[in-house]
Amino acid sequence: MKQRIIVLGSTGSIGRNALDVLASMSETCEVVGLAAASRAAELAAQADRFRTEAVALADGDRLPELRGAMRHGATVYSGSEALVKLVEEVACNCVLVGVVGAGGLAATMRAVELGRRVALANKETLVMAGALIMPLAARTGAKILPVDSEHSAIFQAMQAGQRTEVEAVYLTASGGPFFDWSAGEMEEATLEDALRHPTWAMGPKTTIDSATMMNKALEIVEARWLFDLSPERIKVVIHPESIIHSLVEFCDGSLMAQLSRPDMRMPIQYAITFPARRPCPARRLDLYELGQLTLLAPDAERFPALGLGHAVAARGGTAGAVMNAANEAAVTLFREGAIHFRDIARCVEQALEEHAFVPQPTLEDLWAADHWARQKVTQCVTC
Repeated sequence: MKQRIIVLGSTGSIGRNALDVLASMSETCEVVGLAAASRAAELAAQADRFRTEAVALADGDRLPELRGAMRHGATVYSGSEALVKLVEEVACNCVLVGVVGAGGLAATMRAVELGRRVALANKETLVMAGALIMPLAARTGAKILPVDSEHSAIFQAMQAGQRTEVEAVYLTASGGPFFDWSAGEMEEATLEDALRHPTWAMGPKTTIDSATMMNKALEIVEARWLFDLSPERIKVVIHPESIIHSLVEFCDGSLMAQLSRPDMRMPIQYAITFPARRPCPARRLDLYELGQLTLLAPDAERFPALGLGHAVAARGGTAGAVMNAANEAAVTLFREGAIHFRDIARCVEQALEEHAFVPQPTLEDLWAADHWARQKVTQCVTC
């Protein structure tokens, strides 16, 4: 029997790569549901290509465009609850969450409540609500498998030993476009500069997060929940070649790493097929062509987001929701030209310092913290 897959965020970078993988696995996998925020025409084309049972479009205003473009009959969900309804009402084995930002939280939680396998590329979900989602998964039997290349690498390397034998994990970071820029030069960085990533092809928000290294801050918090690690055991190392995707250090001093070309199709496929492996459409790594692999300590002064990530991972509570929301708001302001590049981390730090911390939040507390942080960042710029 084929594995039935829903892809949330199918028109984004992760979603397109996932569909490429799934097209190569058509004998074992069936795409039964697709969801997008607003790209109605592309969603319709994807749905026609895979003959999906259902589609979801968050932007209800684009619904006529979707219906007009789609050539085969499928159930259509639209509006703010569309992704949740898709997950609830379409039977599936696996939900791949490629939605960027906090918008993926509700659908992810519903998939976990239903005990589904969740291939999670949305780091913001665990940053916001890891304290709620991981215990929920333990109760329902849902399996949360990481799609982020770094967390997938850690997950794969951990298969070499027992969880209790893990001493530390190392998240590798490309350093983004500014890894050799001075702090002064970064103050003058433009949007075009920040979007010029040297290795990965990603969406604009994720690319800017890489430039600030806020992506690593988010990944520190994500790793804390995924692998039940204390923050001091989660380290970051700069690796410009993006070949080593992360490392695990065991108690005997052994370091296990996962290496491959920078191609998201490999971790996407592994999250779907685990514990099995199968041929992947990603190009193979040729060890004889590698030359050297560089590993460097990160500069906390130039990339203050790293310190924020460790602090948030240690504090827990509503801190993750505030960091994530403040960052999303600040990135939007930077893209609009309202703030400078280095102001992104400053806005996040100020929000973390000033918010009313709740140590054991409910989901409502997390959404309230999210809303407050977005308003706080916007007010700081407009006042």
